[in-house]
Amino acid sequence: MADFIFTSESVTEGHPDKVADQISDAVLDAILKEDPFGRVACESFVTTGLALVGGEITTTTYVDIPTIVRDVIRDIGYVGSEIGFDADTCSVLTTIDQQASDIAMGVDRAGAGDQGMMFGYACDETEVLMPMPIVMAHRLTWQLAQERKKGSIPWLRPDGKAQVSILYADGKPKEIRTVVVSTQHAPDIAQEEIIKTVLAKVIKPVLPAELINEDTFTVHINPTGRFVQGGPHADAGLTGRKIIVDTYGGYAPHGGGAFSGKDSTKVDRSGSYIARFAAKNVVAAGLASKCTIQIAYAIGVREPVSFLVETHGTGKVEESRIAELLQKHINFTPAGIIEQLNLRRPVFRPTASYGHFGRTGEGFTWEDTSTLAAKLKKEA
Repeated sequence: MADFIFTSESVTEGHPDKVADQISDAVLDAILKEDPFGRVACESFVTTGLALVGGEITTTTYVDIPTIVRDVIRDIGYVGSEIGFDADTCSVLTTIDQQASDIAMGVDRAGAGDQGMMFGYACDETEVLMPMPIVMAHRLTWQLAQERKKGSIPWLRPDGKAQVSILYADGKPKEIRTVVVSTQHAPDIAQEEIIKTVLAKVIKPVLPAELINEDTFTVHINPTGRFVQGGPHADAGLTGRKIIVDTYGGYAPHGGGAFSGKDSTKVDRSGSYIARFAAKNVVAAGLASKCTIQIAYAIGVREPVSFLVETHGTGKVEESRIAELLQKHINFTPAGIIEQLNLRRPVFRPTASYGHFGRTGEGFTWEDTSTLAAKLKKEA
């Protein structure tokens, strides 16, 4: 295999699109906390001085959406006009309707909430079985946020991005070639100070030293020279506009549907989660070094209309056998996915920044390999 360089990016929780995603998932979580069977399709839009929440919600409970919105914005760190957005003074508008009866009819029969195709992917490049470029990019943006929140870099502001380019040799990560970090900052900080501090406190603590060759390694920090205006004041944010950041950094296919703000009857979300669960367990079981799963659904229909396993030439077992085992042990109907992954709980806001996959923690059931991987390995 020829050598190549692959690049992925991540954005911080203060990026305007991620602000919108977090608002949408916070509304979803608030509803699921009181009404686990609530139907939610919540979209958010943020811009200068304004947060707009709309969509279709059918629920037996009441949630205070303006308070939820302000709490999310405040938690992210937008707490003053000098930063560009203020949780306490921004306008919050809501426009909510119920789920369309034609859609509800199909979902009530335990069918899929929409048509579409979903992809899941896993590989053995990292301990979390994710592609290395997106893992490194997420770790950089996470580090930016943590340094800001604990106050060790007082001039940091919530908006920011990171991009990581990795050289692959024989299909495996060999070197980190280029890193780009752009972070919003206070207006009175010199560019030289920003470069020195971000390099020392953000980049070096995160990137593995064994993957850096100083002769070929390049770093760009705030390459325009200034990033004072940021967040919703600088760019409007929309729910669902960072679907590649949310998944595999472009390293694997994406079906096109966003996740945030949707309850799990929407297969855009639950189908993608179960596809990741399936692919990750295949790799964890040692049946392949790389695995892509595609699932497709028809609205109102329970069973998938197609199911594909692709191991990219790395499989130790025939793909048809892997597909047979996965369909034996996993119920891929929308109701089956919800039950197996326990998706009626309020666990979704944390997914709305730093990626939905490759996460660790009790709530991320689609990342669990403690049971299924052993069964696959034994029966393959």
